[in-house]
Amino acid sequence: LMLQEGHGGKEICVGYDRRFLSKESAHWAAEVLAGSGFRVLMVARSSPTPLIMYTVKRRNCPYGLAITASHNPAIYNGIKVFTEGGRDAEKSVTQKIEEQIAQITPADVKSMDYDRAVALGIVREKYPFNNYIDSILQVVDVEKIKNAGLRVAIDPMYGVSQSSLRTILLTCRCDVDVLHEQHDTLFGGRMPAPSADALKLLSNYVVDNRCDLGIATDGDADRLGIIDEYGRYLHANTLLVLMYYYFLKYRNWVGPCVRNNSTTHLLDRVALDFGQECHEVPVGFKYVSAKMAETDAIIGGESSGGMAVKGHIQGKDGIYAAALIVEML
Repeated sequence: LMLQEGHGGKEICVGYDRRFLSKESAHWAAEVLAGSGFRVLMVARSSPTPLIMYTVKRRNCPYGLAITASHNPAIYNGIKVFTEGGRDAEKSVTQKIEEQIAQITPADVKSMDYDRAVALGIVREKYPFNNYIDSILQVVDVEKIKNAGLRVAIDPMYGVSQSSLRTILLTCRCDVDVLHEQHDTLFGGRMPAPSADALKLLSNYVVDNRCDLGIATDGDADRLGIIDEYGRYLHANTLLVLMYYYFLKYRNWVGPCVRNNSTTHLLDRVALDFGQECHEVPVGFKYVSAKMAETDAIIGGESSGGMAVKGHIQGKDGIYAAALIVEML
């Protein structure tokens, strides 16, 4: 598909999460890309999916890949595809990919040994962590958070958000405690999805240690779960409404919102009160991303915890959303 579109020789960003064989799979993907005539920017450490998306956007890559199965069980793995601008691949793109997968044979697959590709400079290993962190700190009110003196507990759910969240929060002078930060490909025997049931330990920790907030992210850090100071789980429907209201009333932003058809209609009522519109799309975040780009929406989200906010990447980012929630608090 990329060759057909005339992208031969261009740089493709590839990254991976902490799942079993994710790093190896990323290297295998790089070998095939290198063998097919592409240059590869390999994100050198396990990283949040939104960091990879941001790197695709920042480096003007036509495509990017993240090896991850997101919030799904530990036995799964997969590939997320991003298009120009760091966006989730739209249905038209994924359909073309599926059609070509159905036709491909082993003889069609060309590859180059990973170490040889690195030695030749075809694959370059970089860790664009600072660029990603700085892009978030530039759009969050750091001084307001500093002045609040917050204590925040974070639960990466054995995933990839701990470095990013900790760095952002410590830069904002928060007192930070971290649970479940070690590398465990089995995710502690549970799905790495920040649901109410999965965050009971975080909830207890917040209450017992008098934290102001608990933040959890899924396995690849694009989804978010929040615990308030009383240990209550705030559903994504609640978070989306609070954030949209905050942006409109306190940040004085102007613009519509986007939700899928299983997400709260209270967003429609908030939009109406501020003279804005709420757009409904089918389930699947690629539909949310596409509609946000089409309508220049402020925020888009789904009831399963994924949300995207204008001014960063055109896709969901649990770390950016968490930073904005800390600012809102």
